[in-house]
Amino acid sequence: MMAKESFAPGKYIDKDFDSFGIDFIDNNCTNCHDDDKPDGNLNLLDLEAVNETNVALWKSIWAQVALGEMPPKKKNKLTEIERLEFSEWVVQEVSKTLKDKGGFHVQRDPKKGNFVNHDLLFSPKAGMLKLEPAASPKRIWRITPQEHITRLSILINSEPNFDPQKPGQRTFGDSVPLNHGGELKLYFGADRINSWQGGTVAYATAVKSIPVVLSSMRKHGFSNYAGRLSVNSAESVQILSKAHDILKYMAYGPGSLIKFPEQITDDPTTYQKERLDGDFRGLPMALTYNTKVLRPLTAVHDLLKDPNKKVSEAEIHNAIIYLFEMLTFRPPSQLEVDKYYTLIKSTIDQLGQKDGLLAGLSSLFLDRDALFRTELAKSSVPDKYNRVMLQDWELGLALNHALSYLKPDPSLRKAIMNGKMRSREGVKREITRMLEDDSFRKPRLLQFFREYFDYDLAGFICKDEKALRDAGYMGKNPSKTMFYTLTSTDRLVELILEEDKDVLKQLLTTDKIVAHSTENGFYAEYLSKKEKEAYEIARKKAGKSEKEKAKFNTTISKLDKQITETNEKIANATDKTKKSEAAKKVKKLSQQKKKVEKQYNNPPVPNSLVPEMKGENIYARVGRRSFANGFNDSRRILTQAPKAQRFGILTQPAWLVSHSDAMDNHAIHRGIWIRERLLGGGIPDVPITVDAQLPDEPHNTLRERMRVTREEYCWSCHEKMDPLGLVFEGYNHMGLFRNYEKEKPVNTNGGIIDSGDPALDGPVSGPFELINKLANSERVEQVFVRHAFRFWMGRNETLHDGPILRDAHKAYKENGGSMKALLISLMTSDAFLYRRGEGQEIVMQ
Repeated sequence: MMAKESFAPGKYIDKDFDSFGIDFIDNNCTNCHDDDKPDGNLNLLDLEAVNETNVALWKSIWAQVALGEMPPKKKNKLTEIERLEFSEWVVQEVSKTLKDKGGFHVQRDPKKGNFVNHDLLFSPKAGMLKLEPAASPKRIWRITPQEHITRLSILINSEPNFDPQKPGQRTFGDSVPLNHGGELKLYFGADRINSWQGGTVAYATAVKSIPVVLSSMRKHGFSNYAGRLSVNSAESVQILSKAHDILKYMAYGPGSLIKFPEQITDDPTTYQKERLDGDFRGLPMALTYNTKVLRPLTAVHDLLKDPNKKVSEAEIHNAIIYLFEMLTFRPPSQLEVDKYYTLIKSTIDQLGQKDGLLAGLSSLFLDRDALFRTELAKSSVPDKYNRVMLQDWELGLALNHALSYLKPDPSLRKAIMNGKMRSREGVKREITRMLEDDSFRKPRLLQFFREYFDYDLAGFICKDEKALRDAGYMGKNPSKTMFYTLTSTDRLVELILEEDKDVLKQLLTTDKIVAHSTENGFYAEYLSKKEKEAYEIARKKAGKSEKEKAKFNTTISKLDKQITETNEKIANATDKTKKSEAAKKVKKLSQQKKKVEKQYNNPPVPNSLVPEMKGENIYARVGRRSFANGFNDSRRILTQAPKAQRFGILTQPAWLVSHSDAMDNHAIHRGIWIRERLLGGGIPDVPITVDAQLPDEPHNTLRERMRVTREEYCWSCHEKMDPLGLVFEGYNHMGLFRNYEKEKPVNTNGGIIDSGDPALDGPVSGPFELINKLANSERVEQVFVRHAFRFWMGRNETLHDGPILRDAHKAYKENGGSMKALLISLMTSDAFLYRRGEGQEIVMQ
């Protein structure tokens, strides 16, 4: 039979197992998977058509064929069209089998995007593929947890306007940051608290907050594909409950949080005098608030502020219109206003005015458009390819959602209202304007880089305390500091985006770091036992520096003076109690002096060499005070990374720790990240028969323990990721640079195989060589563009999107590696503008 010369992706394949599937398996698979010597203990001689019993096996066959792993390359006689046709046929048949059991959607998972052949997207042979103009499916797309809580925050909190002198500080339009414990929370009145009873934990417990309600499936990679997330009944109940709290704060401010009127005062001592005796630590009664009104005063405030005044129809209408647009980002139709007005009148009749208004207005928080993005294009006329173009509010909000977590700014709103969001040109005008305006905040842009690099997960890795010390980490509160590292890395990304030149290359190779003063422990150099001995010898030989001597002499002189003065007080004292207290102080000072002398004369050998952070003072975005002792310090230092130790974001602590576990590095995860995010390769799912555990051998290095992945059954996959991850063994699981592991010299050799680009393949001697290779690769740039497409289109690319990806990469490259040019290309593409299909129904479970 003659081989096909062309193929139409996505079309129905009118073939069955007996006429097509069995021939493909017999011709390409049974030579290795038969009765005699079945590779991987897999025998395909008796394979039947797809059914509920063997569907898992067929999924595995699809993955192996789609990724080009089967048939083996040495025996591979398949044309690309034959591989494509069989892969799509398997998906078609599995989807039929699972139609009544939830369907087959694995191929739509973000991690399966690389199953689409890279070369067919960027360099297809002429005439090989029969493509149609691209479009995304009609859909209803749930908003992200970050976007939802930022919408709610703006209802009760005022944020400062953008300050070009302090461009890194949090401002109006930025997302709500994580707190000191990595929680995404909305805080009430934190900007007005002026005193509290107790310490840091007591403060964190007493302050009013609500955690994020909407769930997220994210661990690594992109989390917000259209159609993957919904709102269940438990989340709906929580949203209604939190809506009551928000509405009351909008009306009464801190008055809705307190028990005693005296808690609102500019002089906290007045409340402390009036407060009942007792321990209020951790309770709302422990807080006082200043009298300055900082929250927005809106139509909701006007409606609810006086519960004794009968409200008018106009006041209810004004509150509905204001709240609806703040929650859904568009003005309500008259029908929607009437619907909510009728509901509110009903709740007032049942519950009375105050409670009825709160209950009725709370329902707006559950409006479909307050929780979902609708892209249904019902008012558009289909073209000959059955595509409809988004327009007006749907198109304007799609563009707004691409960058912002707040409602459209006045310029975009005006364009929508005036009918200027109905064309590619209108989108280009607005996206260009928004990208050029620094005061227009773009948290979705930063979120892309967080999810692409996965550097924001470090604080969530629960580290073992002993493992921390063994790793040489000498700082305090590593989890809290790691969340500081997240905001610092965010700021570094923003600085590179501001330059907008060779963005990906700069991120991979920059020698700059942004750090808080407490983060220097992560940039330390770990010392092995041998290095400690050498360090001690060198330190004794060098002797004390003049700076060390001066510091010691100053400290001792100060302590001697305090001891002398206190002894004089003892000699002159007549009161026994005061005499006893002074004697205790002398004892304490004497002990302190001995400690200082001991550390000076016999200083302990450190576990690591901690660098001193010096550089330009800048700022980073931090959250509202959630922990009384700090964590809202926005000051940062922009400096150079330690020479020969750091090279780009992949060697910075935030990324390294995010790809580690509680006790050690995770070279496999690091290798998978390189394979998928930079090389565009895919890794099949781990078979359920595999015990994916390394041996527990405390005295062996990670590389030595990973010998088990070299077993024949495992190595076919692990050879594509392990050598990529092991080059980062020059850093430990806390991100510290090291020369030794388990008192053995660190081995950072690795390599790249089967990358798709022969110029990339080959051995590498460490992370710098690997990163340099990757940063200068056109293929890596193209893979980056593919990931940008997925994030902003909310789906995996198909072969029909190839021309869009090529145009986007061309725009990026011709504009000097410009992220702005890349985004403008994507946002004006057919995949962004057009929709196809009947639309998705989202069920409120």
